Amino acid sequence: MRYLITGGAGFIGSHLAEELLRRSHEVYVIDDLSTGSIHNIKHLKTHDKFHYVVDTVMNRQLTAELIDQVDIVYHLAAAVGVKLIVESPVRTIETNIQATEIVLSLANKKKRPTFVASTSEVYGKSLELPFREDGDLVMGGTTKGRWSYACSKAIDEFLAIAYWKEKKLPTVVARLFNTVGPRQTGQYGMVVPSFARQALAGHPITVYGDGKQSRCFTHVADVVRALIALMDKPEAYGSVFNIGNHQEISILDLAKQVREVAQSKSEIVFVPYEKAYEQGFEDMVRRVPDTTKIKNLIGWQPTVSLPQILTDVVEFYRRGP
Repeated sequence: MRYLITGGAGFIGSHLAEELLRRSHEVYVIDDLSTGSIHNIKHLKTHDKFHYVVDTVMNRQLTAELIDQVDIVYHLAAAVGVKLIVESPVRTIETNIQATEIVLSLANKKKRPTFVASTSEVYGKSLELPFREDGDLVMGGTTKGRWSYACSKAIDEFLAIAYWKEKKLPTVVARLFNTVGPRQTGQYGMVVPSFARQALAGHPITVYGDGKQSRCFTHVADVVRALIALMDKPEAYGSVFNIGNHQEISILDLAKQVREVAQSKSEIVFVPYEKAYEQGFEDMVRRVPDTTKIKNLIGWQPTVSLPQILTDVVEFYRRGP
C-alpha cells in the first residue's frame, strides 16, 4: 500500500511513517516544518520506500499530485500546542480549517480513504466524564483564544463526516488524548517533554495553575497502532473515535513522577496561567476518554503504562536532542 502523511515530519507523523515502512508499505510525507522537524525523519531518508517533500498542504497542485500517487491519506498537519494556539490564533484557525478542506476536497476527487486527526480539546469544558464520542462539546467564549483550536478541529470533524455522508468519501476521525513519546517537543507547551527537559537540566519544573488539573497520557506507539488498524476497517468510515489511556494523573503528580524518573532534585514551582499564557486563560479540570467504541471495533486498548511512557521520554532527552 502507498500512504500520504501530511505533517509527517511531526511527532506522531514520523512514528506513523516509521511503522508503515516497517510493515513494508510505501510512504509519502509532506511537511512545512513549522512545528515538525527534519530530524524526526532523518533516519528514514535512506529508505527506498520513503519520500518526503518540504512544503505546505496549502500548495494545492503539489498536494493533489501526492494524493494521486497513494491509496490512503493520513491528515495530521495542524497547528498544535497550547502556547502556539494562544500566541497565533489566526494561524491556528487558517491552518486547521483550510488545510483540512484542501486535503478532503482533493482526496474526494480520487476517493482516497482519509484519516483526519482531531483532539480531546473538542470536548472543551464538558463535565460529562468519561468523554464519549457522541457527547456534547462545551466551548468557551470566542474572546478566549484557547478555544480557537478546539473549534477549528471540531469544524474539521464536521467536514470529514460531511464528505462521508454527502460525497461518499471514506473518512475516519480520531480524537487523540495527550499522546506522548520520544521526539515530542516541549517548545509549544507539551507538558511531559517540558518537565523532562527541566528535570534533566536541574531547572525548576514549572507547573501551570495549581497542578490539580488531570490528564491521561498515551504512548505514541499505542496511538500509531490504532491509526493503522482503523484505516484497515471500512466499518470505521464516517465515524469518530477516542484514542487515549485511562490512567488519570494530576499535573502536579506528573511533575513529581518525571522528577523521580530523571533522578532530579529540581524544585517544582507553580506559574499562574495568566503569566504562562494570557489573561483570563481557561483550562479543563479533567480529560478522560471512553474508549469502548474503538475497543469494540478493532480490539484496541493502550498497552504502555505511564511509568514506561515517562521513562521513554526522559531517556530520549537524556541522549541530548
